[in-house]
Amino acid sequence: MKVSGRAAQGSRGRLGLPVLGVIGLALLGVPRVVAHDLGLVGAAGNAFLVWAPLTVWVAVVLWRRVPNPLVPLIAVGVAYGVLLAVAHQATWAWAFDTPPALGGGLEGVLPPAAEGFLMRGFSFVSSLFVGTLVGAGCGVVAWLVSRAIPGYPRTPG
Repeated sequence: MKVSGRAAQGSRGRLGLPVLGVIGLALLGVPRVVAHDLGLVGAAGNAFLVWAPLTVWVAVVLWRRVPNPLVPLIAVGVAYGVLLAVAHQATWAWAFDTPPALGGGLEGVLPPAAEGFLMRGFSFVSSLFVGTLVGAGCGVVAWLVSRAIPGYPRTPG
């Protein structure tokens, strides 16, 4: 029995990587978030924890010869953004001596609980945005490198 189309792609689908692979790659970034928020590493350790996962992201899509590395790495970035947001929320109490607060003309306007909710909400959205941008940046790098590799598969169309 011959299998074609989406069934032949297995769990890779449109992303070019299995969904569990996308989540696994995103999880590589979590140690940096926790280590940074809790002040567990210095500058060199933090730099390693920043760049090592991103290098692995790019290496994996190139090794797997994904036709359009931008797509799966944006997905990895979105997943990383969610994990980043959750990790920041989980470490919030330990990350700050004094929790972030509104300043300027908004200082003291809202009740403390509302202000805390607002600050955490902005942090969550910011993390999603940053994660997505990091994934897109890695995707662009991987896409450019893939174009320099002879015989690398191209996206049809």
